[in-house]
Amino acid sequence: MSSICNGVFSELLLEGKLCDTVIRVSDVEFKVHRIILSSCSSYFRDLFCSKLSTSEQQVYSFPHVSPNIMSLILEYAYTHSVVVTEENVLELLAGADIFAVKGVMQACCNFLEGQLSFKNCIDIWRLANCHSCSDLTQKAYLYILHHFEEVAGLSANFLHLSVEQLADFIEKDELSVRQESAVFEAILRWINYAPEERRGHLATLLSKVRLLLMPIEYLVSTVSTNALVRKSPPCLTMMINTMRTLRESNLGRPLTQTRLPSAVLLAVSGFEEDNPTSRIELYNVRTECWMTVSNSKEAQRAFHSCVFLNGFIYYIGGFDAVDYISSVQRLNLITQTWQEVGPMHTARCNVSAVVLNGCIYAMGGCDRYERLNTAERYKPDTNQWTLIAPMHERRSDASAATLHGKVYICGGFKWDEPLSTAECYNPQTNQWTVIAPMEIGRYAAGVIAYQDQIYVVGGYNGIRHTNSVTAYNPLSNCWHMVTPMINSRSNFGIGVLEDQLYVAGGFDGHGAISKVERYDIKTKKWYSVQDMEIPRVSVSCCVVDRNPYALFCHN
Repeated sequence: MSSICNGVFSELLLEGKLCDTVIRVSDVEFKVHRIILSSCSSYFRDLFCSKLSTSEQQVYSFPHVSPNIMSLILEYAYTHSVVVTEENVLELLAGADIFAVKGVMQACCNFLEGQLSFKNCIDIWRLANCHSCSDLTQKAYLYILHHFEEVAGLSANFLHLSVEQLADFIEKDELSVRQESAVFEAILRWINYAPEERRGHLATLLSKVRLLLMPIEYLVSTVSTNALVRKSPPCLTMMINTMRTLRESNLGRPLTQTRLPSAVLLAVSGFEEDNPTSRIELYNVRTECWMTVSNSKEAQRAFHSCVFLNGFIYYIGGFDAVDYISSVQRLNLITQTWQEVGPMHTARCNVSAVVLNGCIYAMGGCDRYERLNTAERYKPDTNQWTLIAPMHERRSDASAATLHGKVYICGGFKWDEPLSTAECYNPQTNQWTVIAPMEIGRYAAGVIAYQDQIYVVGGYNGIRHTNSVTAYNPLSNCWHMVTPMINSRSNFGIGVLEDQLYVAGGFDGHGAISKVERYDIKTKKWYSVQDMEIPRVSVSCCVVDRNPYALFCHN
C-alpha cells in the first residue's frame, strides 16, 4: 500500500469509520476493517472468508493475546510499520505467529538478529525454531557454531542442550574453535552439570571430537587420564585407536580434517616484482597456511584500496601501471567473475576506503595533480558515488577504519611530510571532526578498529619505516603506545581475525616482504605467522566472514 493509502486507512481506524468488525481482547475492543486485516494476514483472511463466519458476525474474541500486542499488530496492518523493543519482542513474535502476520514476524526476527550475543544465541535459536522462522534459526545456528567457545563458556542454556543438539553442533566442519581441546572441555562442562544423567553420553559426544587435531601431550596428559574417559570402555577404545592412527599418520579420515574457520583473511593485489597484480592469497587460521586462490589478469592495480561487501571484493582507485584511476571493479567470490561498477567522481591513488552501514566510503588520495581532501560514498543498490563533506586535511597514503558507526582516518601525506592529524566522520550529520593528533606523523600505515579502539600500525614517519603501534580511545580522545611489531613495515595489509590483529606483507625499507605477524591483546605480544607465498608491497587485506572459499579450507 502507498503511504497515502496507509494514512487514509489509519484515519478511518482512529475515527472508527466504515469499520465492519470488532476484535475483542480481554475487555478491550478494536473496531477494524476486514479487508485491511485480510491484506496482511492469511489467518484473518481465512477467518473472515470461512463458511463458519457470516457477514452479520461483528465480534471476534481472542483470549490468548494481550491488548497491547493486538494493538501493535493492528497498527502494522494499517501502517505497515511496527516498533519492536526488547520488552515486547517475545510476546509480539508469538502473537504475529498466531495471526500469521509475516511482516511483524520479520520485524521481530530482524530485531532479534541484532541482539544475538554469546549469552542469548541459544535462546534465540530455540525461539526462532519454535516459530518456524527459518532464516533467523539458521543465523542463530551459525552464530553458535562460529562463537562456540564463548557460547559454551558463557551461555547458561548451553548446559540445557540435549545430547542430540550438542552432538549436532560439535560434529560440524563449521564449528569455530581455536583448539580442538575446547570441544572436549565443553563436553565435560555439559556432562558435569548433571553427571548422573549424562556421563553415559560421553562416548557419543567424544566420537564427534577430532581427537587427531589435539596435541599428543594433551591427549596423553588430559584426555586419557580423565576419570570419565577411563571408566568408559568405548572411550578407551577410541583413545587406543587415536594413538594407533597417530603412529601410522593416517590423516585421511573425516575426524582428522581441520574444521572450517568462521572467517578467513584475504591478501589482495599490490605490487609483485615491480608490477601491479590481482593475486589473492587466503590465510586459514585453522591450518595456519596461505594459499593462492585467484591470480586473474583483471584488476591489476596497486596503491588502491580493497573492501569486502555483500559477497564481493571491491577494488577502488589506485594505479594501473599507466595512470591514476577512478574506476572500481568487484570480484564475486562465489562465481569468480569480475564486474566494472560505477566509477568515483575523482581518480584516487593511495586512497583510503572503508565499509559502513552497507555503503563504501572513499577518502583522500592523489589525482596526479594534488593531494585530495574530498570524500565520496558508494551505494551498491544504486551503483552511484555521491560526494560527502570534505575532510579538514588534504591527505593521501592515509588509512581508515570504522568504529561505533563512524569513520576514522589517520595520518597520511599532505605536502612534504607525514601527517599526525586524524579526524572522524559522522554519516548522520555529514560532518568531519578533528580528533587528538597522534604522537608522531606517519603515512602508509595500517589503521584498524580493534577492541573498541582505533589502532594505527607501522608506516613511514619521514625518517624510517617503523614498527611502532599506537591506539586511540574515542571515549578519552587520547592516544597511547602499544607493543611494537616484530618487523618494521609500510604499505601492508591489516585485518582482525578471531580477535587477533594480523599484518601482512609491505615494505621494510629494503624491499617487499612476505612476513606476517599477529597481535594478541590478551598477552600484549606479537607473534610470527606463516609467510605469504609471494612478497608484496601495497597489498590490501580484508576479512571475509562465512567465507565462500570453504572448499579450499581443507587443502
